[in-house]
Amino acid sequence: MTDNQPPRTALVTGASRGIGAAIALRLGMAGIKVAVTARTMDPHPKTPGTLRDTIEAIEGAGGEAVAIVADVNTADDRARMIDEAQDKLGEIDILVNNAGVLFGGPSLELSDKRLGLMYEVLVHAPFDLSQRVGRLMVERERGWILNISSVGALQVDGPPFTRRPPGMYGALKRAVEGMTNAFAAELYSHGIAVNSLAPTAVVPTPGFMSAGNPSPEIELEGPEIIAEAAYALCTGDPAVLTNRIVFSQALVEELSLNPQPLPPLRGQFGN
Repeated sequence: MTDNQPPRTALVTGASRGIGAAIALRLGMAGIKVAVTARTMDPHPKTPGTLRDTIEAIEGAGGEAVAIVADVNTADDRARMIDEAQDKLGEIDILVNNAGVLFGGPSLELSDKRLGLMYEVLVHAPFDLSQRVGRLMVERERGWILNISSVGALQVDGPPFTRRPPGMYGALKRAVEGMTNAFAAELYSHGIAVNSLAPTAVVPTPGFMSAGNPSPEIELEGPEIIAEAAYALCTGDPAVLTNRIVFSQALVEELSLNPQPLPPLRGQFGN
């Protein structure tokens, strides 16, 4: 890095609920001004969590945040969310690519339309946003980019196959991890950190919980763990903490982090 100034602003996609909201909240708790984005301000009919709830939680913790309604699925919205974030908060120091979409079912039955949407949201959008924000970061010789991945990117052992792989979702998350490596190498000399983070276990997000009560056999991970790991990757020294493809609990242990309790997010994580 060319200076020792901590990050002041962040743009977090997919921040109306779940992991994105938790990360945005943790950044806001640290005094970082956060622009949170999602497709709508309105509540989902079945899944709790809105941008208003995220903003309310951040402000309740003493932070500053603004909501930007934008769809990462479209190039125009991606460009606009960057412009709006900068207009409202100033130059973007941190980009968190969290927005996601998942369609289950067998790969043989995955339609072109659904595959195209998954690719656009999970791969093209993070690439495009990283390009656009990365160019701005290069001009200032500072910045942090964090891509949210998944345990689904890991290969499932077999045969025999004791569980079904997550299909193209896992494949596209592998692409994100490869993209992380490429950007990390290219931006290293400019003082910019690029990392990929996945939860070690299942975070009980509203989307996951809406599918029904989890089996007692499923290991759950509190949102404060991945939020703390994300905070470390978004504020660490880019000369050292970059090009990491890492799981949350492993990073918390490696860096001896102390996950901070998160203020309640309305209707989420048992609140």
